Amino acid sequence: MSLQDKYKELTDAAGTLGVANLQVREQDNVLYVDGEAPNGAAKDQLWTIYNKLDPDFKTGDLVMNVNVSPAAPGTKATVSTDSSNLNIRKGPGTDQPIVGKAAHNSTVELVSKTNDQWWLVRTEQGEEGYAYAQYLSPQS
Repeated sequence: MSLQDKYKELTDAAGTLGVANLQVREQDNVLYVDGEAPNGAAKDQLWTIYNKLDPDFKTGDLVMNVNVSPAAPGTKATVSTDSSNLNIRKGPGTDQPIVGKAAHNSTVELVSKTNDQWWLVRTEQGEEGYAYAQYLSPQS
């Protein structure tokens, strides 16, 4: 049985759970699973499946490098502009109208990650819109 067959349940679950940038590769009799989990619960589910397939992780034939996205929905982020307010826009793009502003060093909540450049956020005042991700620093 190949390692990809052995861990098929785990890799299928990773796809179902929304693991982004999922990469599965086999090298030197080790299966590597890399990606970015949308939240901690998804990562915990993968570890539960891994433990079921390889009790107590004894065989050492899988390296699971799945990290929780620092920009998972519900994550808080600090507005990291130089000194000005951050524009919150109706859509993901500078051509979109401004619907609100987030103050320098204020906290916003990530609603979803549209792409690497634009995140849908909610301000402390409850305004929701798109912000340029370069000016947001996820809080740990």
